[in-house]
Amino acid sequence: MPAEDIPAPQEPADALAAVAALRRLADRLEDSAVEQAMRAGWSWPQVAEALGVTRQAVHKKHAKRLIAAGVTLRRRH
Repeated sequence: MPAEDIPAPQEPADALAAVAALRRLADRLEDSAVEQAMRAGWSWPQVAEALGVTRQAVHKKHAKRLIAAGVTLRRRH
């Protein structure tokens, strides 16, 4: 969808607040989906590929949180 087809608030502050809210929502959705995938036995490379990032990036972003949540993480073989 071209940017000009996206309805946006008229006030820049409102538009920027909407962007920030969408980013927070996307982060929460990513956290939940990554945790679900790891609990289902997915590997870091599988999660990374699905997200379109490197294995290292997804591990760096999510490993500590997942460990704290009690998720058993797969080791590389």
